[in-house]
Amino acid sequence: MKKPELLVTPLTIDDILPLSEAGADAFVVGEQRYGLRLAGEFNRKEVQKAVELAHSKGKKVYLAMNAIFHNEKIEELSEYIRFAVETSADAIIFGDPAVLMVARETAPSMKLHWSTETTGTNWYTCNYWGRKGAKRAVLAREINMDSIVEMKENAEVEIEVLVHGMSCMFQSKRSLLGNYYEYQGKVMEIENRKMQENMFLHDKERGNKYPIFEDENGTHIMSPNDICIIDELQEMLEAGVDSFKIDGILKSPEYILAVTKAYKEAIDLYFEDPDLYEDKKDALLSSIEEIQPKSRQLDTGFFFKETVY
Repeated sequence: MKKPELLVTPLTIDDILPLSEAGADAFVVGEQRYGLRLAGEFNRKEVQKAVELAHSKGKKVYLAMNAIFHNEKIEELSEYIRFAVETSADAIIFGDPAVLMVARETAPSMKLHWSTETTGTNWYTCNYWGRKGAKRAVLAREINMDSIVEMKENAEVEIEVLVHGMSCMFQSKRSLLGNYYEYQGKVMEIENRKMQENMFLHDKERGNKYPIFEDENGTHIMSPNDICIIDELQEMLEAGVDSFKIDGILKSPEYILAVTKAYKEAIDLYFEDPDLYEDKKDALLSSIEEIQPKSRQLDTGFFFKETVY
């Protein structure tokens, strides 16, 4: 049994080395023109620097190209994929088949990770994309633990699971908030990524706040709670799930760093002795609860079908 990769989404270049020291094995970086719901915006120069820094520590970098592409961007894909090759990115994350088709023509040796966040719900679909050229499948957020284990048992590709962070509940390609304010004759710049303007939908009946942000890919409404599965990792560890993802979207660098350290410790404890993990997992959960924003509770998402949005 091998340790799972700990995959983290940094906010800036400055996060790469500290997160590497904290235990991150790989990073997702990119720019919103091609990547969907990124924790931080990385231009090409920053992508190159991120790869250099990560590789210097023996870590990997995956370039996000998982946006939904319209005709006007299709001609850009081959050039951006060539950039990924030139910068020595370790893989490209894609959801749109257009990226896979262009990559097979432009860079047939580039590793591809299939990620739609919604349709990775059975192992047949994962293997379908594997036979098309993907080396990894990112599972949907809405499936339970038993299904994850079954999918790993039958998958012909690597399996990645989100273990910590918020999930996207809704996406529109339109700039819904920007259009609304423009209709009212107001000018509003959406600055969620800079943590200057956090916007929420309020559900007063259930006391929930749903974060909203806009980027070049449209409007995104996120879950009111954060998934946290640090005390329930054993089944996925036993099953051999290949990658555990910590999503840092709308989080601070300090928070991501602390969470990364906690999950790294959990994984190491389990592989040293499962009983050690069992003894300390509640304390690890408590350490995350202490730094969790008051407005966002932790839950286990759909792993045990507890969550209803």
